[in-house]
Amino acid sequence: MPHATTSSTPLLRTRSIGAGHLRAFLAVARHLNFRAAADELALTQSAVSRQIQSLEDEVGVPLFLRHSRAVELTGAGAQLLHAVQPALESIDGTVRQIRQTVGRKSVAITTWASFAAMWLIPRLEAFQRSCPDIDIRIDTGDAVVDLDTTDVDLAIRYSRSPDAAAQPLFGEELVIVASPALLKNGPPLRKPADAAQYTLIETGDVHRMPQLEWLSWQRWFAAHDCDQLQPPRWLYFNYAHQIIQAALAGQGLALARLPLVADALAVGDLIQVLPEQRLASPLSYWLLLGPRSGQRPEVQAFCQWLIQEAALTRQSMSSLQGSSSGATQGLTG
Repeated sequence: MPHATTSSTPLLRTRSIGAGHLRAFLAVARHLNFRAAADELALTQSAVSRQIQSLEDEVGVPLFLRHSRAVELTGAGAQLLHAVQPALESIDGTVRQIRQTVGRKSVAITTWASFAAMWLIPRLEAFQRSCPDIDIRIDTGDAVVDLDTTDVDLAIRYSRSPDAAAQPLFGEELVIVASPALLKNGPPLRKPADAAQYTLIETGDVHRMPQLEWLSWQRWFAAHDCDQLQPPRWLYFNYAHQIIQAALAGQGLALARLPLVADALAVGDLIQVLPEQRLASPLSYWLLLGPRSGQRPEVQAFCQWLIQEAALTRQSMSSLQGSSSGATQGLTG
């Protein structure tokens, strides 16, 4: 009968480390002195020593070398310190932030980065002046946030119609824009084909999503029977606000969303090129309220302000168009 064999490999522990042990470890590692660490933690020196011993038992290796008058981190201790220090500092910072917001009125908005940069943020100062006691948090990203399961109060979305409960803010048309300096020094733009004489600015992933196809130069050229043309060069960016920044810098022509550039057009920072060749878009901008947020006065105040600002944008779009069009029809509520 064969003899049973035993492995010499030690059994690895899998239990999670207690946060209290890690705080004791961080204090000792910071001071390299048990007494100073105990003073910082308002504990006895023996209590800190027991916590470090328990932590070493859990980790399975010594974390400190104990000398008669000093303490030194081992290699494993230095490795653990590298992970523990930023983690606990991040936790403490988050807790401080949460404590500071207790009792304060706040509104959390989710939208995408270009809308926040080009439309929402430039207008926020007016709301903050009228409601200085309300904090605003803006979360931007491409992922759609679920208002039912998060602490976000409202969403501003860009789509055909995101939800039956969504309130329309404004529609849009696509317009060609350029800086005055570019047009002054470049060839004349009298017909659609003339646009191909300039560098054209476009989103780099315009053909990745169906809704981005509406924003493509390819669609614009096809709509004007000159889709066989190619510009001397292309300039690609990931975000709409980067495209408009490049246009403002005179780097080419941009096919822009009218609501997002209406302010720049109104003050003359950008010029609308071939205005009679605007394209209607099936996409609109919508306000969607979280199910638990509608009764809070601060959320109601922000929504009321947002709707008023949207009405001003519709007026600005109408004045730039010369008359009402598909971008504003049906979205005046």
